[in-house]
Formats: sequence, C-alpha cells, structure tokens
Amino acid sequence: MPHDILVLTEADLRKAVRLDLKAIDVVEEAFRALASGGVIMPPILSMDIPQVHGEVDVKTAYIPGFEGFAIKVSPGFFDNPKIGLPSLNGLMILFSAKTGLVEALLLDNGFLTDVRTAAAGAVAARHMAPSTVETAGVMGTGVQARLQMIAAHQVRPFSRLLVWGRDAAKATACANDLAETLGIEVQAEPDPARLVAQSQLVVTTTPAREPVLKADWLHPGLHITAMGSDQEGKNEIEPTALTRADLYVADRVSQCEKLGELAAAIHDGVWHGGTPPELGDIVSGAGTGRTGDDQITICDLTGTGAQDTAIATFARARALTAKAGTTIQS
Repeated sequence: MPHDILVLTEADLRKAVRLDLKAIDVVEEAFRALASGGVIMPPILSMDIPQVHGEVDVKTAYIPGFEGFAIKVSPGFFDNPKIGLPSLNGLMILFSAKTGLVEALLLDNGFLTDVRTAAAGAVAARHMAPSTVETAGVMGTGVQARLQMIAAHQVRPFSRLLVWGRDAAKATACANDLAETLGIEVQAEPDPARLVAQSQLVVTTTPAREPVLKADWLHPGLHITAMGSDQEGKNEIEPTALTRADLYVADRVSQCEKLGELAAAIHDGVWHGGTPPELGDIVSGAGTGRTGDDQITICDLTGTGAQDTAIATFARARALTAKAGTTIQS
C-alpha cells in the first residue's frame, strides 16, 4: 500500500528550523534519554577514502518515546572546493519508530547536523558553564564557530566575545558577523592564551590534529566545550588538561575513547580517571555536574546518533506546521 513521504530540501528546512531554545531543548531531551539506558545507538559507521581525500560517516539511534528514528549519512570530500563544490553535504532519512516505513527524506546538506551540533554545545554550557558568563571565547572561524556562539548565548547571555583563528582575516570576519548577529562586543583575539585567560566559557571548533588549547591556560571558573574532534587523530585540547580539570564529561564515552579528546589522553597514557560521566548523566541528574563557579570543567562532544534522531523528528514536525516541503508517495 502506498504511503506519503515528506521530502524537504535544505531551503525548506532553513525556513522551518531555527537554532532556538526549542531546538536546544529537543537535543537536551536526547541526552536525557541516553542516560536512561533505553536508547539503541550502534557505533558510528565511518569510512575513510584517502584516494579522494574523503570520508563518510553514518549515524543513527532509536529513542523510546520519539515517533521516528533517523539514519544520517554525512560525506566529506575535501578537494571539492577546487572544483567549485562544497566539502560537506549529506542527508537524513526519518523512519517511523512504529512501522519502520520512511516518513521523511531530509536533503539538508548538513544543515541539520550544524544545528544539532550547536544545540549540543548549548546543552553543555547550560549544565556545565559557570552560572554567570561575562566573556566567552571561540577558537575557530567557520560555521560551527558562529553557530556555537549563537546557541551558547541563549543559555549563558555573555556580554563580550573573543574569536581566535589561525587566519586573522577569517577571525575578523567571524567576529564582525557575530557582533551583528548577537548585538554585543565581539573582538578578534590573536593570542589564544589571552582568549582563554579572559573567558569563562570557551568552545573549540577546529579540525586540529595538534592541540590549540594548552593545559597551562586553564584557570578557575573556566568551562571548555570541545567539539572539533569527531574523527580518529583529531585533537584540540592538550591531553593533560583533561586530568587537571575538576570535571571531564563525554557525550558518549565509547565514542570519545576512539574519536574525542579522551582518545588523545588515553593514547598519551595520561588518563587515569576511569570511566567519566556522560553529558546525559549530568542533564538527567544521575551524575554530578559543576558544583561551584570556581571549578574547571570540560565537555567532549563527538556527535551522537541520538542528536540526529532528535533534530530530524523536530524538523519534520516544524516543516509540517509550516506546510513546507513536497509530499510524494512511495
């Protein structure tokens, strides 16, 4: 029997989905569900294709209580800009959690991944940053640098923002964009150590394979969210920083042991903290988060299939309300 499938292009999704508190809340709900133990989330399927400087990741998760579950395919072909094409694209397929039938095809080109990744950063800031953040800092100058700060500002409304990047011109452009978007003082900061020293909340958003944030820069009252290490070999935070922090939290321990900052600390033999808590534990109250504004905390985000299911379900609901997209029959 034929059934309806909603097809949503990136343009449709950009009209229907915003990086707002509702999007942040639905991603937080996914983390809370992860802590409950009822989520079915297989390991990331990751395929490296060195012959064409490319990679493909596949993520999915079933979350009890959600009407659907998503399978996300994210290719990254990093020579594409040489021929005028974007490096990243991808799509999500949303299936009914009751029947397994395809409900929606979300041709988002990575837009929903960008939104859910930034929303996860806001969840980390909401539960782990000091109660008051006057100055925030972002390391990196790309799409996530912008979105992470837009999301974090909604849960910790800082009045000043510092931007660091290896390319000074890109850092200035990013700072100008965020100043206009957030309506606050934003400056490009050429010295990353000075950025960290002045900030209570720092988000690292780089593809670095050598640390861009040093352990000696840690100071009381600092929270760091590291979200750039999502592939083996990436590393933004000096490994000893994890052991110097009062609290280190993973989004998913099994992933961070292979892909995140925790992987580098284990590889270097400096991690002796046993199994760290997960962000879902902090969100749900099953684990203890920040207990004082003078503590140093680090959250390691590698990106989970649960976030993809949450944002895909959210996007379909928003699109139906907005009457966006095209309906086809299978």
